Amino acid sequence: MFNLLAKVHRFFADHLFYPLALSSLLALSLYAGRVVLARSWIVYANLVWNLFLAWLPYLFSLWAMALERWRAGRWWLVWFPAALWLAFFPNAPYLLTDFFHLTQRPGIPLWYDIGLIAAFAWSGFFLALVSLRMMHLLVEGYLGAFLGWLFALSALGLAGLGLYLGRFSRWNSWDLLTSPNQILKETLWRTLNPLDNLGFYGFTLMFTALMLVGYLVFISVQHLKLPRQKKNLLTKGKI
Repeated sequence: MFNLLAKVHRFFADHLFYPLALSSLLALSLYAGRVVLARSWIVYANLVWNLFLAWLPYLFSLWAMALERWRAGRWWLVWFPAALWLAFFPNAPYLLTDFFHLTQRPGIPLWYDIGLIAAFAWSGFFLALVSLRMMHLLVEGYLGAFLGWLFALSALGLAGLGLYLGRFSRWNSWDLLTSPNQILKETLWRTLNPLDNLGFYGFTLMFTALMLVGYLVFISVQHLKLPRQKKNLLTKGKI
């Protein structure tokens, strides 16, 4: 039993579950503080729901990684959680767009609401980055580096598109099952009429670029290491 718990703990730690949970806990604590200050839970309650949705792609990617670890070689098992991940992936960075709701409200300092939304936004953003990294590594392991990066870039572009459709057209991930034709029709119309949809192109490209740069920084930080010379000095007790 202890060995099983140790393996589960290591799996969660390897995939950054604990810092992501801490980030979400901070966001929820700030929301709880606002509820106490304002004596109302209604304002910004949507942030809590959106944070829940932001966790879904991370959990789907975690599911895919667990299948790969404990059912290695059975690649066909990964397709289902991978498809769910792709459908729900835009929900994680969607929290970045909740600054649309920021406004001065009676009884609550504006700086508090800025920090509140920022806490939810970065939680969603990091949930997106970590889940994308897991799926990127899975695809790279199966299909190679080139197709792995092609997958990651395509997912970021689709996420940027999903942010626009979610924020302005009010489509949800589950509408891909209930109204796929309407979503495809709107997307094609906006794509094929760029002069009439400059906001669509601007929003999608800007948030895609934001996520791409964030992803590249995230990967670079993961590879950050102490210089060998300084590491040796530390080992010898000279620093």
